[in-house]
Amino acid sequence: MPRMSKSRKLEWSFFLNDRGRITFNALCRKCVYDCKQSFRAVVIECPHYRSKRAKTEHDVSLPRGPTDKPP
Repeated sequence: MPRMSKSRKLEWSFFLNDRGRITFNALCRKCVYDCKQSFRAVVIECPHYRSKRAKTEHDVSLPRGPTDKPP
């Protein structure tokens, strides 16, 4: 992996881990969208993420797939 320039390191300093690699939040790692957040962020707010424990049905996030259980 090539080295990062000083300006790029300063730009990405919030995302760099102790080894100098860019690291994202655990919820953002497999996400296909460009709104990735740093692993240092404690509170995450993503319009594309919906928790499995969410209770509201009229949420503005992405729709969930069909389930095997009857309504």
